[in-house]
Amino acid sequence: MSKLKIAIQKNGRLSEKSLQLLKECGIKLSNGERTLKAVSTNFPIEILFLRDDDIPQYVEQGIADVGILGENEVWEKNKQVTINTKLGFANCRLSLAIAKDVEYNDTLYFNNKKIATSYPVILQQYLDKNNIVAEIEPINGSVEIAPGIGLADAIFDIVSTGSTLQINGLKEVEVVSKSEAVLISNPSLESNKKEILEKLLFRIQSVKNASENKYILLNAPNSSIKKISEVLPGMKSPTVLSLEEPGWSSIHSVIREDDFWNNIDRLKALGAQGILVVNVEKMIL
Repeated sequence: MSKLKIAIQKNGRLSEKSLQLLKECGIKLSNGERTLKAVSTNFPIEILFLRDDDIPQYVEQGIADVGILGENEVWEKNKQVTINTKLGFANCRLSLAIAKDVEYNDTLYFNNKKIATSYPVILQQYLDKNNIVAEIEPINGSVEIAPGIGLADAIFDIVSTGSTLQINGLKEVEVVSKSEAVLISNPSLESNKKEILEKLLFRIQSVKNASENKYILLNAPNSSIKKISEVLPGMKSPTVLSLEEPGWSSIHSVIREDDFWNNIDRLKALGAQGILVVNVEKMIL
């Protein structure tokens, strides 16, 4: 039976998150992490551990059928691959930063400046779009040190919390784009591998749905059931069960976590008691 070959980053947080996602999808691997390959014992896939910046090329060439990596690497490598779905982790932004003591008003600052980056393709596209003429200094590794050693006037790099910029005396002045982990595939997959990919995407979507929602259980007076049901509509409607105590019921529902917290005060005002918020492991709509 054919196996779908999935390329993921060989180490780092993105690798850990990717392996965790597969685990949450119910996929078991036969051997330990950080080897060159791993095979699932209960799903027709094979994992290839690669450098993240090599993954787009390998997926385009068919060495791997599918890859999990950051959107930024997909944009930078500009290979012929299909983005199948966003995964909701490894969120970051690609930003321009300059020394914190330099005055900044707008993007005109970057005209005739030198900008160090590991993403020259994305940066050049941004400069062209905004009619900025600047020199790009391609660099690998610690881009943030470039202004401090006189290599460049600014940097273009990935920013998550901004703490690394602050440590190096820099400030973020322009957010060029936002990125997160995505699943990509070769656009010319064989039909049997497409079927496996669709099954994998179904599992991933179920995990994503579950992560965004919570199972809510609460007790409430019967007089408030209608109004509470409007606050907690659920996938179709809440489940209402009578309690032993007359005039009270238990209401069960699934709701987006943000919506729950936005309505918690209203629920309490309607008499809700004993509110439980439970994680949902899988959610199939």
